[in-house]
Amino acid sequence: MESIFALIFLCVTGTHVSCSPGPLEDVVIDRYDIPRVCPREVQTGDFVRYHYNGTFTDGKKFDSSHERGAPFSGQVGLGRLITGLDRGVQGMCVNERRKVTVPPHLAYGSIGAGDVIPADTVLVFDVVLLDIWNTEDKVQTRTLSKPESCKRLVEATDFIRYHYNGTLLNGVPFDSSHSRNGTYDTYVGMGYLIKGMDEGLIGMCVGETRTIIIPPFLAYEEKGYGTVIPSQATLVFEVFMIDLFNPKDDIAVVVKEVPKTCTRKSVVGDYIRYHYNGTFQDGSGFDTSYQRNSTYNTYIGMGYVIQGMDKALQGLCIGEKRRVILPPHMAYGEKGTGDIIPGSAVLVFDIHVIDFHNPKDLIEIKVTSKPKKCNLTSEVDDLIQYRYNCSLMDGTLLYSSDHYENAPITTLGANKVIEGLDEGLRGMCVGEKRVVIVPPHLGHGENGAKGVPSSAVLHFELELLDLQKGVPDGYMFVWLGDSPDPLFPAMDLNKDLSVPLEEFTAFINIQVAEGTGRLRPGMDADGIIKDMFNNQDRNRDGKIVAEELKLKVEEDSDKARHEEL
Repeated sequence: MESIFALIFLCVTGTHVSCSPGPLEDVVIDRYDIPRVCPREVQTGDFVRYHYNGTFTDGKKFDSSHERGAPFSGQVGLGRLITGLDRGVQGMCVNERRKVTVPPHLAYGSIGAGDVIPADTVLVFDVVLLDIWNTEDKVQTRTLSKPESCKRLVEATDFIRYHYNGTLLNGVPFDSSHSRNGTYDTYVGMGYLIKGMDEGLIGMCVGETRTIIIPPFLAYEEKGYGTVIPSQATLVFEVFMIDLFNPKDDIAVVVKEVPKTCTRKSVVGDYIRYHYNGTFQDGSGFDTSYQRNSTYNTYIGMGYVIQGMDKALQGLCIGEKRRVILPPHMAYGEKGTGDIIPGSAVLVFDIHVIDFHNPKDLIEIKVTSKPKKCNLTSEVDDLIQYRYNCSLMDGTLLYSSDHYENAPITTLGANKVIEGLDEGLRGMCVGEKRVVIVPPHLGHGENGAKGVPSSAVLHFELELLDLQKGVPDGYMFVWLGDSPDPLFPAMDLNKDLSVPLEEFTAFINIQVAEGTGRLRPGMDADGIIKDMFNNQDRNRDGKIVAEELKLKVEEDSDKARHEEL
């Protein structure tokens, strides 16, 4: 008796032991294929699914679950299996293969089983365990990877998008979102998923990968699912969380950088230019303005952009950088857009505001330096020389007078420069410095210019270098007070009743020198005087007499002193 028990013990505990046939008092187990990892072994009370081939000791087959195409399912240790097989599967691991030899008294005994199994027959079962679970089991989760930053976890009523691979407990795959090239999108905790998945997804972060093991009673139970998930199957899901939001979410804003000075913040109705990087919550990009080397330009709060962006662009400073997270219902909704943005996608925009303005904006002037004495200031018709640097509001230099040998000279009010600059140069003293902000409608407008983007706000640093008071458009000479009355005797310096060019030139130069008259600045003085003389020498005899002298006088009393010879 002792030798028999020793033989049985050796065969049960050995991995692969060949035992000599003889009278058997217990099952003989040959564990000929054991998986390296065995997190759980079959115990009394567990439910199992396994395939088997049943043969007699001579190898003749009497039954096979493989041939029927359906594995056996049942509970272990409660008398629902033949006693020998009940004992034979205990301690098994999923995917383990073992041969279980069952003596007659632990099988069908002296009665047998109909015409299939004779009385007093030793039975041999070749078993592979497919599944194991217990009514006490709970959903098991194990995090495989997780992002360093996780500001929000999945909660009930959230809407999520995730990828998954689904396998049975023995590793046989039954479904994968990756093979369909589309995420699984659903609400959590609202009954749209099997109970175990609803539970297993709670607490995940976007970017997290976890394994979720779901017992059958929290999955598809006895019914299974079609031909892919058998009855009473434990399911294993490897889940990668792509996206997460709640229908009650508003936009989320993270301010990254704000300039030290912010004189004004964007409001509804402003026109804004900004750069952006657009990504999904998992960090994958879908669009960027930088790649196009062009800002995105739009009006704020007027429906030209998606609702969330319209809201996010309000209250910013020029130069500000912020991250904006838009839930789908404030972005492209359930449909998404084209092949770029999937349905129900949360969008993340990293924004850098280049500039903004309002169509009603005037130029902004800030005097940075001014001489203590300032008796003369620039105005329309004056000839000025000035220094400038012109930049975008982000500091990008567009052009500078320093790049040229001589500083520019212009006449104010003569449409020689853009309107905003012309206006910004007025009222300056020689030596004064100022910063002038010019909105696009007073600059280069929607079309921009060479090197100047469309709808760009311009930042000018100005210094007035020289100022020559001018004369009104259409005049070559004006009196700075009342003209001599009568004029001809004053012009006739030698009192011979005629004024040749030389005498006329001397007279005009005297007026300029004494400050009683002014020639148009920036032009050849001798040329201007000659033109004035020719206008009065009506008979072209080289001299002016009293009868030829006629003055052009403005009717406006404020301009009556503007007389041209």
